[in-house]
Amino acid sequence: MFRHTSLRFWTLGLIAALAIWRALTAEYFGVETVTEIAILAILVIALDMVAGFGGMVSLCHGALMGAGAYAYAMLTVKAGLAPPMAFAGAVAVTGAASWLIGAVCGRSHGIYFIMATLAFGQMAYSLVFEQPIFGGDDGISGVPRIDLTIIGLDLNDGRTFAFVSLAVLGAVYWFATHVLQAGLGRSLTGIMHNEQRMRALGVNVWRIKADMFGLSGMIAAAAGALAAQHVMFVSPGLLNWTVSGEALVVVILGGLGTIIGPVIGAIVFVLLKHEVSAHTDYWHLVVGLILIAVVMSRANGIFGWLEQRLSRLARPVPARDVIANQVRKDLAAKGSLEDA
Repeated sequence: MFRHTSLRFWTLGLIAALAIWRALTAEYFGVETVTEIAILAILVIALDMVAGFGGMVSLCHGALMGAGAYAYAMLTVKAGLAPPMAFAGAVAVTGAASWLIGAVCGRSHGIYFIMATLAFGQMAYSLVFEQPIFGGDDGISGVPRIDLTIIGLDLNDGRTFAFVSLAVLGAVYWFATHVLQAGLGRSLTGIMHNEQRMRALGVNVWRIKADMFGLSGMIAAAAGALAAQHVMFVSPGLLNWTVSGEALVVVILGGLGTIIGPVIGAIVFVLLKHEVSAHTDYWHLVVGLILIAVVMSRANGIFGWLEQRLSRLARPVPARDVIANQVRKDLAAKGSLEDA
């Protein structure tokens, strides 16, 4: 079950403070980086909910994010719906589709679950790529941003959009942690650890998995709708399986099953991508080497390693070790006196 520790609270506060400071002081590129990190963090929180707490490693969350982006674009550009209503509609439609995917795939486990979600993602990619109504390979341009001038916010300003993206990330983090601490989240964790026992207790396993997958898909759709507004353009590349693969890498890099870990992973991933790619096109190689190092360390990602190290420092010394050390000192002192 998810629980907040003091380290997680302090880490969350530090990340929030640094993000706000960066959004306030950075130039255009830095502000755009903050927005990119926020959107990726929303996606990986959605993935961590099902993979880290339910053992449902999904390779269709990139497609769910892309579905949210396309739904928002279609509802605004093609249907002429107001952006706020389109945002809500995109989240609802994608959430319903996610629930169905979870209901179908939730009856499988391990590699079969991974391949089933991959198949759903690739079907969505092929559908969007081949259908002219979705713009085909050209995508859809002219995607509008939500008009918040009524409350004094102009989302066409990059800095303002970055702050709104951070606010959405904060709301998503709060929502995800409360869902995981509620009965649904506790049931999902129980299913991951011992599905047969949960069945014996009368838990409807596939329904729990489907419900959590649906909620996770809604969060991924919110990330997609924000991404569509960020670049004001959507293309089939958003639904490619590589987006899901990168999201999974970020979750493992940051710390699976921690919620805050994937946020750290998103920060590290985006910063590495921009900094390393400025010097070489092989930035994926650097990320891969770091990921291998994290996995070989046997720690649960960057945040898991940090928790492990700090717990060792804070762990009290057993009384028997204290007594043994004192006896050694006494014997050493006695030996020194006899020699004298």
